[in-house]
Amino acid sequence: QVQLVESGGGLVQPGESLRLSCEASRSIFSFNVMGWYRQTPEMQREFVATISSDGTTNYLDSLEGRFTISRNSAKNTLDLQMNSLKRGDTAVYYCNAEKWGDPDTTYWGQGTQVTVSS
Repeated sequence: QVQLVESGGGLVQPGESLRLSCEASRSIFSFNVMGWYRQTPEMQREFVATISSDGTTNYLDSLEGRFTISRNSAKNTLDLQMNSLKRGDTAVYYCNAEKWGDPDTTYWGQGTQVTVSS
């Protein structure tokens, strides 16, 4: 059973930065795609960013380049650097991993709260 454990959330002021990490119970390079999603009580879980096994990244357009997804091979973590945070970024952020096969398998972490408020 694969486990994903997020960390790094917290309370910050608008304009500040946070770095989220997702530690996986097996090699992050064993997944076809890993990513970050976020959810608030008012909206469904939303795609934020993904990185494929070949390193290709994709981002939510509205982020305007403020977030960067990356993989740390030394720590076996998936990271999300979030800069210039806005109140609208407030959400629970979830780590996701997908393993394609027969069948395809999707894993989720338990989430970490990010609150942007003055």
